[in-house]
Amino acid sequence: MSELLEIEGLTKAYPGVVANDGVALRVRPGEVHALLGENGAGKSTLVKMIYGLVKPDSGTMQFQGALYAPADPRAARSAGVAMVFQHFSLFEALSVAENVALGMETPPPMRQLAAKIREISTEYGLPLDPARLVGDLSAGERQRVEIVRCLLQDPKLLIMDEPTSVLTPQEVDILFKTLRKLSAEGTAILYISHKLEEIRALCEAATILRGGKVVDHCNPREKSARELAELMVGAELKVTDRSTRKPGDVVLKVTNLSLPPMSQFGPALKEIGFELRAGEVLGIGGVAGNGQEELLATLSGERPSKHGTVQLLGADISALGPNARRGMGLLAAPEERLGHAAVPAMSLTENAILTGTTRKKLTQNGFVDQGAARDFAQDVITAFDVRTPGPHVAARALSGGNLQKFVIGREVLQAPEVLVVNQPTWGVDAAAAAAIRQALLDLAAQGAAVIAISQDLDELMEIADRFAALNEGRLSAPRPTKGLSIEEIGLMLGGAHGMQEAQI
Repeated sequence: MSELLEIEGLTKAYPGVVANDGVALRVRPGEVHALLGENGAGKSTLVKMIYGLVKPDSGTMQFQGALYAPADPRAARSAGVAMVFQHFSLFEALSVAENVALGMETPPPMRQLAAKIREISTEYGLPLDPARLVGDLSAGERQRVEIVRCLLQDPKLLIMDEPTSVLTPQEVDILFKTLRKLSAEGTAILYISHKLEEIRALCEAATILRGGKVVDHCNPREKSARELAELMVGAELKVTDRSTRKPGDVVLKVTNLSLPPMSQFGPALKEIGFELRAGEVLGIGGVAGNGQEELLATLSGERPSKHGTVQLLGADISALGPNARRGMGLLAAPEERLGHAAVPAMSLTENAILTGTTRKKLTQNGFVDQGAARDFAQDVITAFDVRTPGPHVAARALSGGNLQKFVIGREVLQAPEVLVVNQPTWGVDAAAAAAIRQALLDLAAQGAAVIAISQDLDELMEIADRFAALNEGRLSAPRPTKGLSIEEIGLMLGGAHGMQEAQI
């Protein structure tokens, strides 16, 4: 079979780093081809060059047998290349049809476009109502909008970047059926994901990048997920040590906690309730946009709730702000690491001061103890293997994985009674993710209670003792993870627990 896309010697350098170094890649028509690598391995730069967002310094690309050098995404789309990005580019206040029209060079009249959206979305098992506002759609439905917008272009190559990170297991099954149908019709798919078991299930070929270079081409079905991860990292992965723990006394009790929406299209929290014991890890799963940010904000004290109570070690802390809660032992690490968890322009020392002042005693007589603050930042860097020249470096200079290790380490080294983390390993590579998960387990082994909010179900099953699901601002009753099937979890994420409760 002739190649659809053929890349030879593709190189792209930025000041201080070679993002792609002589990359070679071949994708055949109808092939589902995985592109694997750690953070910073060069995956994003490569697909941006294929899609016309970045121009290579050297090397060649051929598409359908002709020289291919797209000047911009419009040229790539005209040639038959489409891309679904990890972060959706949709306007919440516009309808599905209006959003699709914005992505087209010459959109047809709205009535014709709406009919075409219904036809295509139904044909590929991704039903959409063209008239619905995007702000009212779930994360999975928003992804459908992006995919259908691409399918209307009749692409020969579809690039997908982390497409299942916002989907329930049932929605993943639907997506895979769609992708297999596209593949059978001759559309090639270039698939980027950190979820290696999904790669093994879906893809028939894989190209693995490390440090900007191709280190292997393989059939992922002939490799284990661990073997693929070790090819990506270039070293043997440590096995997570999950020592048997016996939960202690209740340290956090949440009762009937409710919170209004934080934005026009955001969910409200509705009568959240649970108990958390010392030494326990509670995993909270949910598709993006179901209340994760709201839950962390109200537990941390950023948005104290006027409805319901939060008790820490028997004391009512419902009216207290973040600093007071930190002083008592409830610490938090939000999802958005750059801008929320850390200030981009501040040094790591200054970012350590932001949350560590009280528990690490970083002030004396109202003045910051710069030496103590610097030592604390250095302790985090050392303990969590943060790759940086030192604590004087600005947060924005760190890679995503290294900044995430710093953010988590900053909280862990303050010896919290309760630690709440949202998306602890979001967008980080296998080695950094393993280190963060182990740190959370070690913290629990020392007697702290941990709430891990994550869209990565494999992660929660690996570290959590109990699991609860967030759906439209409601939290299911926590259940032991042992013996919990992926089908049951998927139903919980989709809100089935709410229907069951209504029937009781």
